[in-house]
Amino acid sequence: MENVIYLAGGCFWGVEKYVSSIRGVVDTEVGYANGHTEHPTYEEVRYEQTGHAETVKVTFDPDEITLPVLLELFYRIIDPTSVDRQGHDEGHQYRTGIYTTDPAMLPVIRESLARLQTRWTAPLVVEAGPLEQFFPAETYHQDYLDKNPGGYCHVPFSEIAWVSTVDPKTWSPDCPQE
Repeated sequence: MENVIYLAGGCFWGVEKYVSSIRGVVDTEVGYANGHTEHPTYEEVRYEQTGHAETVKVTFDPDEITLPVLLELFYRIIDPTSVDRQGHDEGHQYRTGIYTTDPAMLPVIRESLARLQTRWTAPLVVEAGPLEQFFPAETYHQDYLDKNPGGYCHVPFSEIAWVSTVDPKTWSPDCPQE
C-alpha cells in the first residue's frame, strides 16, 4: 500500500527533483496547496495572494521508506526557520509545510518536527496539518528540471545527487553525509 504526503519547501521544481530521487518515492506531482481560491494558475499564486503554497504531492512506499525518514531527508533541503522564503525565492507561496489527508500521520509529523526543533535555536515555522486543498500545477511545471536540466533550482544539485544514493532503510539523520 502506498502513502501520500504533501511537502512545501520553496520553489516546487527543486523540491520535486530532490524528493523524486529518493528511493521508495513512487510518484510526485507539483501543485498549489492550502490557499483560498479554487484552481489557481501559477500567475495567480505568484501575483494575486491566493494563499497557496507551492507543494509537492509525494506518493511513497512505506515498505521502502518510512515517513520519519522521508521527513528527515526533506529537512535537509529547507531552512525550517525562514518565513516565506527558501533560497532566493521569497513570498508566501514559498513557505514550508507538511500536509496530509491521513490524520494518523499528524502525530508522526509533529514528533518529527519536535525532534528537528532540538537541532535549531530559532523557532521552526514549518506549517504542519491537514491538507485543505491541492490543485495540480500546469503541465510545464511537472518534472520541470527533468525537462530543463539547466533550470533554476534552489536545492543544491549535489544534494539531489547524494539523496539518490541513500538507502532509506539504513540512513538516519545522525549519519554523516557521504
